[in-house]
Parts: sequence; structure tokens; C-alpha cells
Amino acid sequence: MTVPPHRKSSYDAIVIGGGPAGSAYAHTLRRRGHSVLLLERTRFPRFHIGESLLTGVADTLEHMGLLHRVAAQGFPVKTGVELTGDDGSHRRIAFADMGDDFRDSTFHVERADFDKILLDAAAEAGAEVVENAQVSAPLMNGDRVAGVRYKVGGSTYEAPASFVADASGRAGVLARRFGLRKSKDELRMAAVFKHFGGLDEKFNPGTEGDIQLCNHKDGWVWAIPIRKDVISVGAVTPQRTLRSAPTPEDLFNEHVNRIPRVRERITGTEVVRELTGETDYSYHADRIVGPGFFLLGDAACFTDPIFSGGLFLALISGIRAAEQTSKIISGREEEAEAQEYFANFYKTGFETYHRLIRAFYDNDYVITNYMQDLFAAGMHPRWVARTLNGDFWSKDNVLVNAMRSEERWKLFEDFEPVYRPLFRADD
Repeated sequence: MTVPPHRKSSYDAIVIGGGPAGSAYAHTLRRRGHSVLLLERTRFPRFHIGESLLTGVADTLEHMGLLHRVAAQGFPVKTGVELTGDDGSHRRIAFADMGDDFRDSTFHVERADFDKILLDAAAEAGAEVVENAQVSAPLMNGDRVAGVRYKVGGSTYEAPASFVADASGRAGVLARRFGLRKSKDELRMAAVFKHFGGLDEKFNPGTEGDIQLCNHKDGWVWAIPIRKDVISVGAVTPQRTLRSAPTPEDLFNEHVNRIPRVRERITGTEVVRELTGETDYSYHADRIVGPGFFLLGDAACFTDPIFSGGLFLALISGIRAAEQTSKIISGREEEAEAQEYFANFYKTGFETYHRLIRAFYDNDYVITNYMQDLFAAGMHPRWVARTLNGDFWSKDNVLVNAMRSEERWKLFEDFEPVYRPLFRADD
């Protein structure tokens, strides 16, 4: 009989996926004394897109005790966002303008290294981590998820658990199995991107370390420095536009060449990662919890990456779901109550982020077009900076409240919003 790679006969929780959501869940639950098995289908480090962090991510890393590890990697420091167009016009949003106790900087990261820091931290906290493990199906006890069946090296194993957290990203192991996903056809975008080496920020016409978000009539372009001498540049456009281009390479070059400030910034660079593509950007699940399971991060919902909120929502959803799981296991809350709170928390954050993205796409790829009336009415720029950095659970944010009033941008079925600080003393 083949000895399974997992060591226990059962677990408090099994996590499907070792990305930020899964690692944050495992790390948080282990720090509360619960047994965790984490099954990751690849071996880390591995490439992943999504390199620019919100300041909310830095706050989350500090809460996890991991900010110093990320800072020690020497990743570029991010202190602002440059919004620019194909005519060379630009506007900088500085994080220092957020005021109060908001953090004024964060990082851009190379995700292969960043994600491994998180996975290693989960393992160091005591989670059993099995890589190259492909989860094939949940184990069921009636209508309750009671563990998983998975494969490693051609052999199949079963691992029981009180809870299963699906952090499998776009693979959506449980979401697909239970038919929970709904596609958002109005945001069917595609991205093509490259990494350029030999970056010298003396050619940057703006502020060193800033992400550039660049609009034009057919989509938008990003430029994100992920190492001192490496920058990620991508072009996002409707899938139909990509399909009509002679080749993805032609579209990438033509769209990037429309943005003079990006062209200037990558002067003297050379390609170090050839063209890569991502498609099928937008889906959501109205049901993200159920008997014995939680959906986390991209396994629950995904939408366009324009404002870099995906990784933030992954981390914070992993932490919040683990907190609620711990309350259930320890008998401090009933399962239905604890899961409802998590679902409402997640939906509050994700729908706010979704509305921000729709404000961009429904206003000709220019977010400031939506804000003009708000600025005219006296809205302070700090609300923009705060929204772009993850102020998704605020009751007081003027921009967020304006977006919440737009019925056309509704995403989920009706839910009870959760308004709270990102972290509190009792977290």
C-alpha cells in the first residue's frame, strides 16, 4: 500500500491551492492552533501575474508578521500611481495624500518569489504542504464537504477534514464542481504582456517606482517595475480586438507604442520574458460558502486586474475565512453565522472593487471621467487614493459611496454589507 504524502488521518482544514489566498488561510489557521493540510498542484516558485501591491497588502503582510520578509527582497517601492493617456497627458496619485493613518508606500513584486514567501510562512507555521498535488474531487458526507481526493505521482489519496478552503484560483475546483460560477460577459477582456530587463529609471518621465496605468481608445496598458532592473508591461483589450489583430505580438507592440510615457520609460531595455497571454477575465459566485467549505480569492470571483485589487482580496479573504473557521471549530460561533459573516465581508470588498473597475470601463477607459462631477462637488483627492489602495469596507469614503449608489454596477444578489476597519485590535 502506498503511504500517502499527508501525515494525519484527518484535519481541521484542507486548503486547495498554495497561492496568496490559500497560504494566508493556512498561516492564519495554524497560528490559531488548528491542523491544516495544504495541497498545491505545482511546485513553487512558479510564475504568476499580478505584481503591483496595494498599500492594503502591506498592511495585511504586517498583520501576518511577514512585511519585513518582503521588504528584505529589495522589491521596488511603490509610492504612487501614474494615470496617463496616449496623448502624453498624465496625473499622479500619491499615496502620501491619503492622510490619517494610511500607509504611504507598498511594493511591486516578482510573484514567483513573493508567493513562495507566503507558502513557506504557512509551512513554518506548521501547515503540512504537499506540492504537485492535484485535487480531483471533494469527499462528501451527505451534502457536506468532508475532505478531498487528490493525486500525487500517479497515486490517488483521500484526506478527510472538518473544512475545505478552495483557493485554487481560476481552476475553481469546488466552484466548478457545484456549478457556482457566473460569467460577466461585458468584461471579457484579454491581456498580453512581457518583461523587459535592463530597466534604468533615469528614463522614467515620472516618479521612480510608480505603476503606470495608461488608457487609449481600445483598452489600457500597464507598466510595473518588479525588480530594480526589470519591468512588466502589458496590454489589455477586449477579446474581440485581440482576435482581430494580425498576431498577439502585433497588438502588444502597437498598443504599447501608443503610450509615449511608457515608450520613454523602457528606453534601452530588452525582452527577458517573451509574450504571455491571459484571457477570460470576469466571473463571480453568489454562493461562496456552504456546509464544510469556503471559496477564497479568485476561486470565488475574478474581474479585470486594472487596479491591482486581486491579490489584496485573495490575502484578506484567506485571513477572514480562517478566522471564521477557527471560531466554528472552537465552538465560539455557529457555522452558518460565521460563514454568513465571511460571505458578506468578501462580497462587500469584491463588489466595491468591481464597481471601481466598471467606473473605468464604462467611461472610455478613463477613471477620472467618472469622478469629474464628484470633484466639482468638492470631493477631496484623498478618497481616490484610498479607494485605489483597498479602502473597500469604508462607510465614509465619498467615492466608494458614490459607486455603491450605481444600480447598473451591481454584481451579487442582495447581501448585508460589512463595514469595518481592515484590522482591529481583536483580530
